[in-house]
Amino acid sequence: MSTTTTATTTNLWTGGKSPFNVEYGKLMMWYFLMSDAFTFGAFLISYGTIRFSTNGWPDPNEVFRSFPFAPEGVHAPLVFVSVMTFILIISSVTMVLAVKAGQEMNKKAVSLNLVLTIIGGIAFLSCQAWEWNHLFHEGAWWGRNPFMNADGTASSTNFTNYFFTITGFHGFHVFSGVIINIIMLIMTLTDQFEKRGHYLMIEKAGLYWHFVDLVWVFVFTCFYLI
Repeated sequence: MSTTTTATTTNLWTGGKSPFNVEYGKLMMWYFLMSDAFTFGAFLISYGTIRFSTNGWPDPNEVFRSFPFAPEGVHAPLVFVSVMTFILIISSVTMVLAVKAGQEMNKKAVSLNLVLTIIGGIAFLSCQAWEWNHLFHEGAWWGRNPFMNADGTASSTNFTNYFFTITGFHGFHVFSGVIINIIMLIMTLTDQFEKRGHYLMIEKAGLYWHFVDLVWVFVFTCFYLI
């Protein structure tokens, strides 16, 4: 009995199957993502509660109307954030291709698609940095809100406080995902996965990256569309 228990425990920690018939590391990643989803959910529920219990709120079409290098006076409501969203979605596609290539033990395709995913992540972060910088120069920051409500009344700082906190928290996750993918790329190029005989780590990184993309859909909806 003792021997069987020890063997089962060893099997779990060395990449075997869990009691749920899922590889141990992937199961732990799912647990982490569920706990992270609760955190994002708490943020967004709190935001929604304040948003819909307040009489006035800034119009996102007026707040997010700028575009890099656009001539002065040009209004492009939500165009820039739509580009950001498209970049993140495309990076999710390249991550899927990296996972698929890993399942096929295709090192070259894994490397290529990881590079494209990393570029997509960096591009998204660069866009977010530009947006934050632009809003900052318009006077928006934690504790400061220069935007009027859609009905013309003065707005509270709830909008900017929630916006910078939640998009910043998401941006940190994207940054973490980029670092993880860089590590996966280095491990791929140094044949770490070839020696192991599988690319399961790429699948786990892919789960995290897709989670980050999915969360952005909710953030995008809450702040930019409603």
